[in-house]
Amino acid sequence: MGVEVLSVVAGERVVETVRRTESTNPARLSDVVGTVGSAGPEVFVRAAEAARSAQGAWAATPAPQRGQVIANVGRLMTANKERLAQLVTREIGKPIAEARGEVQEIIDTCDFFIGEGRRLYGQTVPSEMPDKQLFTFRRPIGTVAIITAGNFPVAVPSWYIVPALLCGNTVVWKPAEYSAIMSDAFYELFAHAGVPNGVFNVVYADGPDTFAGLEQSLQAGLIDKVGFTGSSAVGTQIGELCGRHLQTPCLELGGKNPMVISASADLDLAVEGALFSGFGTAGQRCTSLGTVIVHESIHDAFVERFTAAVAGAAMGDPTQDVLFGPLLDEKFAAGFEKSLGWIAAHHTVIGATGRVGADNPREGFVGDPEAGLFYHPVVVDGVRSDDELFLNETFGPIVGITTYSTLPEAIALGNKPGYGLSSSIYTTDPNEAFRFAQGISAGMVSVNNSTSGAEAHLPFGGNGKSGNGSRQSGIWVLDQFTRWQSMNWDYSGKLQKAQMDTETVEADLDYLLP
Repeated sequence: MGVEVLSVVAGERVVETVRRTESTNPARLSDVVGTVGSAGPEVFVRAAEAARSAQGAWAATPAPQRGQVIANVGRLMTANKERLAQLVTREIGKPIAEARGEVQEIIDTCDFFIGEGRRLYGQTVPSEMPDKQLFTFRRPIGTVAIITAGNFPVAVPSWYIVPALLCGNTVVWKPAEYSAIMSDAFYELFAHAGVPNGVFNVVYADGPDTFAGLEQSLQAGLIDKVGFTGSSAVGTQIGELCGRHLQTPCLELGGKNPMVISASADLDLAVEGALFSGFGTAGQRCTSLGTVIVHESIHDAFVERFTAAVAGAAMGDPTQDVLFGPLLDEKFAAGFEKSLGWIAAHHTVIGATGRVGADNPREGFVGDPEAGLFYHPVVVDGVRSDDELFLNETFGPIVGITTYSTLPEAIALGNKPGYGLSSSIYTTDPNEAFRFAQGISAGMVSVNNSTSGAEAHLPFGGNGKSGNGSRQSGIWVLDQFTRWQSMNWDYSGKLQKAQMDTETVEADLDYLLP
């Protein structure tokens, strides 16, 4: 039996729970990683109250000192990188190489924001009147609620929590229950880095209780900003709730990410990119490849190479050197089964489908397929633009393939599902690359690279069904966790009225050279 984790409010564990659930290893379901004590809505509200109470003192802490706390977090993450990565692999089945990369992303995020503690710059602005100065300042938003998914259980939360704390905000974090054990480890590293009690609170709860707690906290005026990473459907509900309180949430939602492969593409490179985009993390990234849109002249050659690469890819035990492991949790397995139901008679399915097992084996499987939630990687050719498989996020190891004849057609196909998170084009023609980037609706564009993968100092986020235009990472996320305040200081000794008392410069605008 693993550890038990409980919510944390103002530095104290909350013993009252509405239920206890087991978090199991999806690669070996008999392995119980730990037990999660889930709280009701009232605990969420208490956490928001604690965060609200702690916010003034935290905001008054000089920003360079807050940056030092973030530096401490980065040092602790570095010291505990392998421990945390192993826990990520055990609790959600992410291959160990990817898990190590995920923890490294936290470290990179901390490294970036250390310096921002000394660079939360405002500006001095010239006034239109004499003896008057104008200034702008970044001020913390206040108390923020962060709700995150479990497919990136520690990297994505760091995108929110690190800059939120740096900017002087306090946090109520609700991680996914199926990744709660590693979420608790993540919290402990922040707590030991010097984050004061009440500044960072954690609530373990299911979706309905979280929504109820958030709604009550907003009504009570306890939450000033909401950050959410998850499905587009839930993001819509959170957006509506925040809108009722005149707040703009930071929403990072799903994706149906296209990869265009032009006639000039390096096919071997494109196959490598499509393989990782489609099946890395078992297709359970918001940036996972949705549909390959390949030029009709190279369709057959691409399909032949891609399906061979998929067939030869190592899958199975995530502690080994594999491309991908299990699905995250039983609920995601059920959702992927629904996606497989979208395969229609006009599709060409290449390879096996469904759960890997003795009666549905995969050659070269690493480990014991019967032990976990392992599903065959699926390639579906002949996808049409009105198919459910083309239009909807699948969140699992499945990639569709369709064709195009002109670049405008490819761009239109890429935009049609209405998502706008990530995209990719493989081409050796710079003209095609720039035209694609200009026309595609995605917030992120890769040229000769996969749809998956983000660097900690670039803006991350999407449009349409993928989000509301907010961005995480880099300096751009500062606009999510600070508000701009302007100040004018008049030392003229009299009231000067803008636009009325402003002196104008006389000029002879009718003058013409002789």
